[in-house]
Amino acid sequence: MVKRIVVGAHYGLRDWLVQRVTAVVMAVFALLMLFIVLFHRPEHYGAWKSLMSQQWMRLASLLFLLALFWHAWIGLRDIFMDYVKPAGLRLALLVGVVLLLVGYALWSVQILWSLY
Repeated sequence: MVKRIVVGAHYGLRDWLVQRVTAVVMAVFALLMLFIVLFHRPEHYGAWKSLMSQQWMRLASLLFLLALFWHAWIGLRDIFMDYVKPAGLRLALLVGVVLLLVGYALWSVQILWSLY
């Protein structure tokens, strides 16, 4: 009988799990926002600004956005790995996506913490 040693083969499972966890984080945030809109009813700019200026809401929004960016990275990376065959083009697309997502993450932090 041949014993197989599997090394480094857990990347797919880890990424699958990360996508599920980030999806749950985004769903919880969506339910929180639905609850706020249905029961708190912020109807004007001042109410929304007051809500978004609270530290817990900024952190919840940032957690949502980081989960969204991570979820998007895994999905796009998998799509590019499956469907873009030329290695140079795939690398360029992956680098572009990374730069965009990091830029969006930094921009999100700037937006969330510039509210006062």
